[in-house]
Amino acid sequence: MIKSSKQTIIRDISWLAFNARVLQEANDPTNHIHDRLRFLGIFSNNLDEFFRVRVAALNKMVLLGKAAKMHLEANPDKILKKIQQTVITQQAEFDATYSDIIAELEKKHVYIKNERQLSKKQKDFVTRYFDEKVRTQLIPLMIETMPQIPLLRDKSIYLACILGSTRESMVQRYALIEIPTKVLPRFVILPSEEGRTDVVLLEDIIRLNLPGLFAPFGFDKFLGYIIKVTRDAELDIDNDVTTNIMDALAKGLKNRKHGRATRFVYDRHIDPSLLNYLVRRLGLTKKDNHIPGGRIHNFKDFIDFPASIFNDLHHRPEPFVHPLLKQPCRIMEVIEKKDVMLHLPYHSFDSVIDLLREAAIDPFVQSIRITCYRLAKNSKIINALINAVRNGKEVTVVIELRARFDEEANLRWKEQLEEEGVKVVLGIHDMKVHAKICVIKKREFNRIKQYAFVSTGNLNENTARYYGDHCLLTTNKNIIADINRVFDYLENPTQKPTGLRNCKTLPVSPISMRSVMLSLIEKEIKIAKRKKPAFVIIKLNSLVDEALIEQLYAAAKAGVDVRMVIRGICCAYTEQKSFKGHLNALSIIDDYLEHARVFVFGNEKNPQVFISSADWMVRNLDHRVEVACPVYDKEIQAELIEILNIQLAENVKGRILDNEQSNNYVQRQENMPEVRSQEAIYKYLSNKQYKL
Repeated sequence: MIKSSKQTIIRDISWLAFNARVLQEANDPTNHIHDRLRFLGIFSNNLDEFFRVRVAALNKMVLLGKAAKMHLEANPDKILKKIQQTVITQQAEFDATYSDIIAELEKKHVYIKNERQLSKKQKDFVTRYFDEKVRTQLIPLMIETMPQIPLLRDKSIYLACILGSTRESMVQRYALIEIPTKVLPRFVILPSEEGRTDVVLLEDIIRLNLPGLFAPFGFDKFLGYIIKVTRDAELDIDNDVTTNIMDALAKGLKNRKHGRATRFVYDRHIDPSLLNYLVRRLGLTKKDNHIPGGRIHNFKDFIDFPASIFNDLHHRPEPFVHPLLKQPCRIMEVIEKKDVMLHLPYHSFDSVIDLLREAAIDPFVQSIRITCYRLAKNSKIINALINAVRNGKEVTVVIELRARFDEEANLRWKEQLEEEGVKVVLGIHDMKVHAKICVIKKREFNRIKQYAFVSTGNLNENTARYYGDHCLLTTNKNIIADINRVFDYLENPTQKPTGLRNCKTLPVSPISMRSVMLSLIEKEIKIAKRKKPAFVIIKLNSLVDEALIEQLYAAAKAGVDVRMVIRGICCAYTEQKSFKGHLNALSIIDDYLEHARVFVFGNEKNPQVFISSADWMVRNLDHRVEVACPVYDKEIQAELIEILNIQLAENVKGRILDNEQSNNYVQRQENMPEVRSQEAIYKYLSNKQYKL
């Protein structure tokens, strides 16, 4: 493993280890075959984004040379080589896993057929399907006659064709066909014999019908190989403060489509002359990560492999409404009496929507202020906010236009909200707004009341069904005062975020988040040095920040019990003799995506508990507006700590995060019960009783 010049693991190598855990789930025979296909799709989609963002950034570092400044990366050239080696190894594991899944599918009498394996009846069906739905979506590119090959789209796959003639053996032409998966399903269920299901991929439907496309031009020999290009997806937005952010974003989105290639994936059986021709014409270099693969690419589509084929699927349990918020009820009246914590996806996200709907029609509500980062395609959050404006409320939405890969969707939301009369704030120059906060203000009988929520995850009712997050609904005056300070700053930003310095209760990035966390860990160190029990529990997506990692090292050396649940990147070396077993980390990859950030500090048996939108990464702590929110309610504190303890006891889907990032499963000790934490948490919450 490449080591950083600092006492941390290279973040990109750790990320690849995380994606290897996803691949482990695809390879796990105890998972349903449909879930195994889904994990193959997630692995593929993750890797695409990794090349579009991180590999693109490393390539830029190489070009900049010594002028490059990026955290933790000591030698980008070596890292890129290690990435190439690791990805090729993982690709071989991926191919072996896919072959195993195909064999398991066949045991269930499900067969993925290619164009050469179809019966006459199926060929007739495929030909009709092609003529009726596919033909008009295709525009073959005869690339040899083009002075310049049109830019190959990121996220698309192409059929690279060799066209020949038996009559004129010297005649050979090359063509490219984009597979139209954006408008047609990738998987088509074929007419099948009783007791079995045959499926064909869209590209194989096109392969079968190549003669119909090219025979009129004198060709009667056809070969086709799938290729794919991944491009740099970073938006190089002009940081000149005089530049209109809308214009800069539009320009950045346009440039993204022309981003430099960061990976070229191809069928390993491709004709060598065609491969060399494509590499030359596409302007690819040896550093562009040429990855030989199998016959199929863009496995991300397997996330949507048709579930209707299977009659033994065990669907996720349905989210249930928090017992205190069951309708009909006035949610604002409930949280006046008691803070409520939603634990998603176990609790239903509908309660957040119900709160906004209630605010929209309550005659005493005057205003709503809310941040939006990633929204559902047909967002009920937006619908509630528009209804609030129509009911005469003052609504302010801080929408982050630079939310990666959601930029165009957020531009559309901005336009729709403004058309309805919502005040839209576009965030801060050169800093993303990643905090998930909302405050509702009402005046009732000359008395001002305020209600708020703080969430670790996006206000997105779709992802809330499978992302693990926490959302605190509160009327705590100190928390709300700071939320209002954050909104005041966002609506009236200055060159320096001085307005955020006035926050007294919420640790806020980029001002105080890191320093508050460092001081809380330092407090535990001092307790441990007095020979008293001290502990820290950290739950994150990613642990990268060097200062916080060094402080965790210091805590472990001092005897503080540091336990961590890290889903993704973990740059900390957890095994050092000086830690004496006090620093432990595990990762849980299961049905739900563990997305929450929670921090617990022992504080001499009076725990201090926080939830946050921020990972411990430089980008979150220095280059984003984020908040951490203290949890004061003792019952909710105990609830969060119990959930964390269940996760720390995970011994089915947990992997140990050791120095080598080897992803060894947590071994269940003899006589210890089996703990699959997501199932255990659902059971714990569904049986929990609450009183107002």
